[in-house]
Parts: sequence; structure tokens; C-alpha cells
Amino acid sequence: MIHVGTEQLLEHLMDEYGDAILRMCYIYLKDYQLAEDATQETFIKAMKFHDRFEHRASEKTWLSKIAINSCKNIMRTRWFKSYPVSLEDVKEHPHTDEINDLLEKDSVSGAISRLPSADKEVILLYYYQELSVKQIAEVLGKRENTIIQRLHRARKRLKCILMEVGYGE
Repeated sequence: MIHVGTEQLLEHLMDEYGDAILRMCYIYLKDYQLAEDATQETFIKAMKFHDRFEHRASEKTWLSKIAINSCKNIMRTRWFKSYPVSLEDVKEHPHTDEINDLLEKDSVSGAISRLPSADKEVILLYYYQELSVKQIAEVLGKRENTIIQRLHRARKRLKCILMEVGYGE
């Protein structure tokens, strides 16, 4: 049974962070339906464990950590490993309009999806979730200096990928 306060909390979290979490999960997983699953799992876990949320970090930081872990859990499954998804598959995807809207037809998103997992995480958290280096360090359980180095490396790799595809010419 869901309490009225619980429904209001869920509505608040989804209204405030739902689109950003879905976008991050999509870029992470490269599959719209898996991203929806990860987003749903994120909010289910958030509701289930909200009473344990200690408010030492922001809700956004906390939800981002849950979402990243949900994406990683999906990526660990045998099915995910045997089902390679490329950006070309998106053209035939039944949710193409939604995906295009979600990514705003941005080739940067495609380039981000080509980054190694660790680089992708910091880019998504920094630019898409607009978390600070300190918040990213909390989400990933790393030192701030490590995050600064990862962010620097990820930006360099992203720039190379974008130059390969002719972005910004």
C-alpha cells in the first residue's frame, strides 16, 4: 500500500529528475527500452530506500548513483553482453522520434556513447546531470583528484571522437 506522502515524493522525484535520469541511462545503455527499465528501477529503489537517504548528498547525486548502478546491473546480464546495440540500430527503432527528442538530434551524444565506461560516467554526470566534481566523487566513490583526471582524459577522448566524425567543422 502506498501512502499519500510516498506518492507525492515519487511524483516530485520523477518530475524533477526523470528526464535527466532517462537521458543519462539511454546514453549509457544505447537502448531506449533498457534506459526506461533502468530509470524505472532507479525510482523503485529510490522509493524503497528513501528512508535510508541521509541527505549528506543532494537528491540528484543520490539518484544518479542509483541510476549508474542500475545501468551497470543491466550491462552485467548475459543478454546485454550478447546483444550489441549500435547507433545505426536507432534508425529502425520504434521510438526513434522519442530518442531524437531525448538526445536533441545531437551528434555529441553519439560520441559520448563511444567512450569507455569510466569516461562516459564522468561526462554524463558532469555535463548531463550537472554534478560538481565533489558530487561525482561521492557518486562513484572516488577521490576528487581522480575525478578531475578522469574528466580531463574523457574530454580529450571525446574531442578526438568528435573530430573524427567532423563535428564543429
